[in-house]
Amino acid sequence: MKSPEESVVIMTELVLPNDTNYLGNLLGGRLMHWVDIAAALSAQRHSGKVCVTASVDEISFNEPIKLGHVVHIRSVLTRAFRTSMEVYVEVWREDPLHGSRARTSEAYLTFVAIDQYGKPLPAPQLEPITDDEKVRFEEAAIRRENRLRARETMKALRG
Repeated sequence: MKSPEESVVIMTELVLPNDTNYLGNLLGGRLMHWVDIAAALSAQRHSGKVCVTASVDEISFNEPIKLGHVVHIRSVLTRAFRTSMEVYVEVWREDPLHGSRARTSEAYLTFVAIDQYGKPLPAPQLEPITDDEKVRFEEAAIRRENRLRARETMKALRG
């Protein structure tokens, strides 16, 4: 068993002109790209295997990140199921000229470790230690159940 802390990944990025839209805000797609990389590294760190994105359950954009801001991304495993792993990612922006920091985004992603043939591999179990880790561990089961239920409902609607 591994603890969530063993899967933590911290990335830091500088928002450059090529990362922004016409308003000088970080492109949502660029942030999603960085979030996906951080989360994949957490899943890989936990499983010790190559991991692929299975789903992005939620991603919020609570305030813009501007040109010249520093983006801090922290990802950590919340739970491991049979072959899938849920990763929580939070994003902070730092304005280096004014010294301000704010949490701007958070996301939940699901990854699967695969073998050389693309087949899913069992995920090592996760043992939450802190109260926050235990809450996220329980919430992950609810998100998974909701995701699977929604998938079945949509499948039934299609016939």
